[in-house]
Amino acid sequence: MKKALLTVAGFDPSSGAGATLDLRVFSHFGFYGLAVLTAITVQNSFKVYGFQPVPAELILAQYHKLRVDFNLSGIKIGMLGHRQAIPAIEKILAENKKLPVIIDPVLKSSSGRWLFEKKYIQEYISAIKGKITLITPNLDEASLITGIKIETIEDMKKASETISQMTESACLLKGGHLKDKAADILYDRKKFHFFEKKKLQIKVHGTGCFLSSVILCFLAQGHSLTEACRQASISIDKFLSSPLRLARKPLLYI
Repeated sequence: MKKALLTVAGFDPSSGAGATLDLRVFSHFGFYGLAVLTAITVQNSFKVYGFQPVPAELILAQYHKLRVDFNLSGIKIGMLGHRQAIPAIEKILAENKKLPVIIDPVLKSSSGRWLFEKKYIQEYISAIKGKITLITPNLDEASLITGIKIETIEDMKKASETISQMTESACLLKGGHLKDKAADILYDRKKFHFFEKKKLQIKVHGTGCFLSSVILCFLAQGHSLTEACRQASISIDKFLSSPLRLARKPLLYI
């Protein structure tokens, strides 16, 4: 029997990231995908040009109509777009305490546009504290959350442990843009796990969304958190080896 997974994220019209990519990932791994949109973006594979947040009441209306119709097996939360969405996210988390929940804290686009107000980052972190399974920041996001300048593996360890303490959850810190090597670090609230990755020679749109969605799929299949992160790391290396060259920037094809 198919299981349903929910993504709460922004709409990327290029289908290279956000809810549209999440739905493709869910389908690829055998799940039925549901989506609650938090923002409509103006973007292509190259950059984000602008976005319009979805009002909090509409976010909740989308969610509630899906929740009464489907039994969820997991939730991924990506771009919020504005502070007003935080109470909606809190309500969604409160109603799904027993499910695996992954937060991909989309704070700023790779092209430099802010996708969430910087001054409200700590409010968001406080709102999700103790209510999620895993948070998956990249190096820039981790620096914004902790104030730690991250340049080395030791910096990554310090930042991931700090974020884990702040959120009372596990933290997978994505280190694909380290200078010397590429490695992700999972701090599971007890110990560190390292996942070395291939150093990318090209920038591919949507890798962060892809990774967090794949982790959720493996968790919903019953894998442990460590194994889910390990398998997701293997999966992304596989798909990055043959990206889709249909746009200005390569896309993940799944």
